[in-house]
Amino acid sequence: MTSSTITETAAGPAGSDFARLSARVAAAGLMRRRPGYYLARFALVGAFAAATATAFVLIGDSPWQLAVAAAAAVLYGQIALLAHDVAHRQVFRTRRPSAVVGRILGNLGIGMSYGWWMDKHTRHHANPNHEGLDPDVEAGALAWTGEQAEASRGINRFLNRHQAVLFFPLLTLAGIDLRRASLQGLLGANGSKVRGRGLELTLLAVHAAGYLTALLAVLPPGLAVAFFVVHQGLFGIYLGSIFAPNHKGMEMPTERMDFLRKQVLTSRNVAGGRLTDGLLHVAMGGLNHQIEHHLFPSMPTPNLRRSRKLVREFCGEVGVDYHETGLVRSWAESLGQLRTASAPLRA
Repeated sequence: MTSSTITETAAGPAGSDFARLSARVAAAGLMRRRPGYYLARFALVGAFAAATATAFVLIGDSPWQLAVAAAAAVLYGQIALLAHDVAHRQVFRTRRPSAVVGRILGNLGIGMSYGWWMDKHTRHHANPNHEGLDPDVEAGALAWTGEQAEASRGINRFLNRHQAVLFFPLLTLAGIDLRRASLQGLLGANGSKVRGRGLELTLLAVHAAGYLTALLAVLPPGLAVAFFVVHQGLFGIYLGSIFAPNHKGMEMPTERMDFLRKQVLTSRNVAGGRLTDGLLHVAMGGLNHQIEHHLFPSMPTPNLRRSRKLVREFCGEVGVDYHETGLVRSWAESLGQLRTASAPLRA
């Protein structure tokens, strides 16, 4: 486990499909940095954070704090998306500023270890949807294959049996579980391999202390608990709504593939109409264009939408299925995989 930054994947052998696609993307200028975009995005998220904190203090002891908690859940999701782009070097070219800003956003901002997440996300990008290689399809409270479901035991076996129905309720715990896993990762045997582990632990402690102090200083105990539950629960649902529609229900390869096919066939784009596409782009941080992001991880977010037509046409030329669907259909396909995987336990 290291805190190395996720960088652009090598173009592959000369003349490969991905090398030819990369040449077209580079010629179109789609890998160029977009500093103005990120300055504006950081400013908007910063203003959102200031407005949320101000509302929290001014509203005080009032049921309206639950609306503030919902806004804070969206804020945490947007901070997580910024940290994601920083990790992929879409914002800064070099590792050091990426690591500094990533820790501020991740550890201090939302209480999740940047170094731990970097290792996890790097392995996901290397082998998306590959059982045994991609940590995002490990067995646990959710099973992604029938074999995983049949091998489950205890409470996980019950959860796996009903996982399609329980998926959204389980997502309410996703934010807390990711924090638990990141802290466990830092404190575990491999935690010493994370650069700046001491700093990361300190920033996590500062976040937790600041968060709990603010709740107890401004709100009475009952309302503080309600704020915590709403905030963390909606944050988990928001995170799941960003990442689950992009890969779940897609192919889970068992054989070797070249880079282009490994990334395209395991990913799904989520499309909207003229009115909703822009909203999807903002809400999902550009990750509704997941195929383009997996092919070109360091491509700045605003260029993902621009590259879609080029990538889709190229996939058509080389006979690679390019899967894009609406938001509702993407969830139906994701939940369909969960139902299929849990079928042996319901038989």
